[in-house]
Amino acid sequence: MTLRLHDTATRSVREFSPLTPGKASLYLCGATVQAPPHIGHIRSGVNFDILVRWLAATGLQVTFCRNVTDVDDKILRVAGDEGTAWWAVAERNQRAFTRAYTALGCLPPDVEPRATGHVPEMIVLMRRLIESGHAYAAGGDVYFDVSSYGRYGALSGQRPEHMRPAADTDGSDAKRDPRDFALWKGAKPAEPQWETPWGPGRPGWHLECSAMATKYLGETFDIHGGGLDLVFPHHENELAQSHAVGDGFARYWMHNGLVRVGGDKMSKSLGNSLLVDVMVKNVRPAELRYYLGQAHYRSEIDYSPEALAEAVAAYRRIEGFVTRAAESAAGHEPASADGSAATALPAAFTGALDDDLGVPLALAAVHEAVGDGNSALAAGDAAGAAKSLGKVRAMLSVLGLDPLAEHWSCAGGAGGEPGGLRAVVDALAGVALQQRQAARARKDYATADAISNQLLAAGVLVEDTPNGPRWELSR
Repeated sequence: MTLRLHDTATRSVREFSPLTPGKASLYLCGATVQAPPHIGHIRSGVNFDILVRWLAATGLQVTFCRNVTDVDDKILRVAGDEGTAWWAVAERNQRAFTRAYTALGCLPPDVEPRATGHVPEMIVLMRRLIESGHAYAAGGDVYFDVSSYGRYGALSGQRPEHMRPAADTDGSDAKRDPRDFALWKGAKPAEPQWETPWGPGRPGWHLECSAMATKYLGETFDIHGGGLDLVFPHHENELAQSHAVGDGFARYWMHNGLVRVGGDKMSKSLGNSLLVDVMVKNVRPAELRYYLGQAHYRSEIDYSPEALAEAVAAYRRIEGFVTRAAESAAGHEPASADGSAATALPAAFTGALDDDLGVPLALAAVHEAVGDGNSALAAGDAAGAAKSLGKVRAMLSVLGLDPLAEHWSCAGGAGGEPGGLRAVVDALAGVALQQRQAARARKDYATADAISNQLLAAGVLVEDTPNGPRWELSR
């Protein structure tokens, strides 16, 4: 089976045929950095990280661009409420997003452009739109003329006559049509501003992404991604202004489902945000990644502590097998460390991901291989366990969940601790385990049990294995 992806524009699952053979280009609408990220924001990052990994695993050279909107009405409002500089708000929250992406094991994009760094490209795009009759300057603003583009509304499946006015400016007196949207907003006191042929001001949200996407991926590129809530008006407007000037723009449009709490969309205004920085203090980052990535990317997630706990338990079953099997595999055929060389991916796994990135069925293949591996371990079949381990790690590598990958094992991943702290804990636990082993050797079981109990009280669980005792954090 070849890769097939759901395209929002055609409302169908289409075979993915890249524009350039052997390569794939992806633009993901990243953060508008008015606040730190909650798990609804980062779900998109995890979903599209899996897509990037799968495209690369199938042999494609991927160019991944994820933008940052660092000037916006929301950012300016937060800055005004706080009495601080708008750029300080943007910088603080962009760092929080970067921290969250990194914590959850998302590969960094090839380029992460900021809107404020691409005003010249926006000016060029506006000039092209005005000269071709698709935009006009009025009252210090520049607007896109919706009536000039006959297919406006096609992406979202809406008819223009049923659309509400574009609520992206304080007033609509200067607009020819209330549905026209702002490409450029005229300067206001105390707001950031840049000079243009049509007067000073700042960019509109939709203009930014069209300019940045084509700057780095070309006038036509493969995939444009983002959350389902961006289909209208943001992506509709991107598509309209880009097609209006003759750019092919995105050939496939992909949208991930939202995260809700009690049926409500997760948002700061509803007061139900679950911030990533807070979440990773309660569950390990790898476990949170498993939770956010386990459902099909187009499905909705309704967050609950119970559902999160189930995901944590599922990941720990996988992690437990990988750890035990890696210890028993010494002397047998080594598993590929990155899941790309020594072990072929099971057909059930590849078929699932080729079918519109079907992660639920892909994870079912992972758990089936874990079950086979655990049976081999129970039977003392080290070679069989090593074979299963290779399959499991190969699949987990594609999903970004291999517990033995460097990110999780060395950089504070699976345990949630910084790498240096993990090394310190490992050394201290090692000393305690040596004392425990010495006590058991002299048949002083009371002392050995006391050491185990002290470690457990400190959050360290000891497990005796055929290869000696091992420890892990008990959470």
